[in-house]
Amino acid sequence: MGNTSSMLTQYDIEEVQEHCKHAFTQQEIVSLYQRFCQLDRNKCGFISSDEFMSIPEFAVNPLSNSLLRMLEGFNFKEFVAFLSAFSPRASLQNKIEFIFKVYDTDCNGKVTFDDLLRTLQDLTGQFMSHQQREEVLTQVLEEAGYNKDSFLVLSDFMKILGNSGLKMEVEVPVD
Repeated sequence: MGNTSSMLTQYDIEEVQEHCKHAFTQQEIVSLYQRFCQLDRNKCGFISSDEFMSIPEFAVNPLSNSLLRMLEGFNFKEFVAFLSAFSPRASLQNKIEFIFKVYDTDCNGKVTFDDLLRTLQDLTGQFMSHQQREEVLTQVLEEAGYNKDSFLVLSDFMKILGNSGLKMEVEVPVD
């Protein structure tokens, strides 16, 4: 599986299915493998940030820099696990864990006000001033029972988003 020129065996497919908690069918994994091979232009078994940025939908995503931090040097199994958060079969917990990783910009297991502010800045760009972003975040945190000095851990995200009816599904083009 490390060498992208080889084909997936049934064992590889089942291993990847297990790794992504059955978010994809076997046929979807085969299709994702074909897409992975297309993206892996160097044929080294890993996808670089430049290769990810060659996906137009990814390149225009305002969170692409945060996502790239999570992606650099992914092998096929990690690639599928990353995409599994967007599968309709992924559990709510998996989706929330993914969102937490996006917001945890320094990868310390805590989401601070500054982490939230950076992500909101990525999402809003020049459409909101820094002061507007701070005001919105302060209000949202207060409504959730937190303040500007609080930090959120994964269990906080679970509590806040757990009953939100969160939908996080995208179509991943594999052809």
